[in-house]
Formats: sequence, C-alpha cells, structure tokens
Amino acid sequence: MSEPTVVQATENIYASLKADNADIDAHIATLKAALAREGIKEAVFDPAKLAHNNRAGRKLMQAYFRQRGVTVTFSS
Repeated sequence: MSEPTVVQATENIYASLKADNADIDAHIATLKAALAREGIKEAVFDPAKLAHNNRAGRKLMQAYFRQRGVTVTFSS
C-alpha cells in the first residue's frame, strides 16, 4: 500500500473534523509525513470545509496543528 498524498491526508482531516475530531492526531501525523515526502512547508485548508469557520476556530486549529509540527494556512 502506498503512502497517502498531502491531498488524501487533508481530506482525511476534513472527515475527522466533521466526525468530532475522531483520530485527528493520527491524521495530523500522516499529513506531517506526507508534507515531508512532498517537500511542502505548510498545509493549506479550505475554510469553507471546516466545522468552525470563524477566526477563533481557525486560530485554534492552527495552534493545535503547530503543537504537532504542522504549519496551517487557509485558502482564500
């Protein structure tokens, strides 16, 4: 089985966020590994797909991911 791409890992995180953060730490670790493999410095998320698409929700997500070694930005 091949390693997930950044896009696949990002989609898994969207699904996890919608499922009340089920297995979120495992999905973040997978995303971190995919970012390293593909040489990407930060993960980009679509705010429209987030459960809490407000400033507080985005900042909380950025902080939580940063603690786990992933830099998060949001698309416009």
